[in-house]
Amino acid sequence: MKRSLTWVLGILTAVPLATMAQTTETTTPRAGLFGGSQQFRTVSIGVNAGVLMPTVPIGGSNDFTKWQLNYGYGAYVKWQALRFLGFRANFTGGKVKGDNSRELGNGNPPNRQYQSFETTLKWSGSLNAEFDVANINWLHKKPFALLYMSIGGGLAGYNPEVTTPGGVTTDYKPSGSIKEFFVPVGAGVKFRLSEALNLDLGYTMHFVDGDNFDGYNYNSPTKDKFSYAYVGLEFPLGSRSKPQLVWHNAPAVMYDDMVAQRDRLQAELAAQKEANAKVTGEMARLTADSDGDGVSDFFDKCPNTPQSEKVDGSGCPLPKDTVKPAPVKVIITEDDRRLVRDAIANLEFATGKSDIKPSSYASLDRVADLLIRKNLSLKLAGHTDNVGNDANNMRLSKDRAESVKAYLVGKGANPSRIEATGYGETQPIASNKTAAGRQKNRRVEFTLF
Repeated sequence: MKRSLTWVLGILTAVPLATMAQTTETTTPRAGLFGGSQQFRTVSIGVNAGVLMPTVPIGGSNDFTKWQLNYGYGAYVKWQALRFLGFRANFTGGKVKGDNSRELGNGNPPNRQYQSFETTLKWSGSLNAEFDVANINWLHKKPFALLYMSIGGGLAGYNPEVTTPGGVTTDYKPSGSIKEFFVPVGAGVKFRLSEALNLDLGYTMHFVDGDNFDGYNYNSPTKDKFSYAYVGLEFPLGSRSKPQLVWHNAPAVMYDDMVAQRDRLQAELAAQKEANAKVTGEMARLTADSDGDGVSDFFDKCPNTPQSEKVDGSGCPLPKDTVKPAPVKVIITEDDRRLVRDAIANLEFATGKSDIKPSSYASLDRVADLLIRKNLSLKLAGHTDNVGNDANNMRLSKDRAESVKAYLVGKGANPSRIEATGYGETQPIASNKTAAGRQKNRRVEFTLF
């Protein structure tokens, strides 16, 4: 029996080490952050071997004073529903032994009906919820180990045999196996050897709903229990291109996604800048106008045209018109002269100033319209009386003529066709000795031509 147990443990220890040596450099397939469970492997099977003991840390031993180690074996199928939660269907078998060779607390050997027991655990099946406590490695992106805890319920079939101090062995229940409900509570640590293999080290306590597991009831109010410590291998099923859900490190995936998105945006930005530079260069080439004729070099069929030269749409000079236009004869009618006379008669300035009074605007507007319509020229001559300084009178007459010109130009008349001159008091048309005469001498004469 010991040789068989040693052989099983040796196989379970050697295979992981050999697999680890071959797969530590394997690249883990990558899954997205919000891609759903279909991108992972969620179903796995496992086999294990270890030792069974008629004792647990919580509750101690059963009805015999000394417990022994004996071989055990097991297998399971697991479905990883969530990253931290899986459901595991377990099978466990083996033998559990104990005896009364240990002395009691008072130093006396126990005086009991049976000397030892051996229970054959023919089978035990349970459904467990397995909770992954932690698998995120903040130092590395790929987790290597995880801690887990499990709890569930199941049914065990076993056959106890008891041996008296005289060496007589009997079946506790000769008619057949005992079937009892039990609650398994366990913990363990799992190591990722590769994407195709995990190493599982675990310990499970089994609390039996009965006091018959060791074939003896020593007036104890507690029920029997046993434990199983094992080493095993877990094989995930499914496509090798998919990672295992249980090893999924969401923060690492989120970080990689953010880095990939940043790199992608930087590449797109660099490409956009390059495209913009090409467009800018092409626009500069299309809009360049070396000779300044208003036609870009790309379309200019006649480069180096002088800027003063008028050109067509292809940048070539327009044909010059050698025929001089016939002169247009402008006829000044009597109505035109009467309109000018009315403007002279209505023209009034502020006393001693060149400011035109608003009452003169209407007649000046008609003069401006006439100059525009017929393209006529106009000479304005300003005059004053002899009151005051001669130089001041000369300046005032010039300013009044210029004030009338500015008003007409402001209404749209051509300034090059209007001449404004001041004569001061040098050309009176009446005597300056009377007020009426001085009034006539203060005037601006309009001459059409």
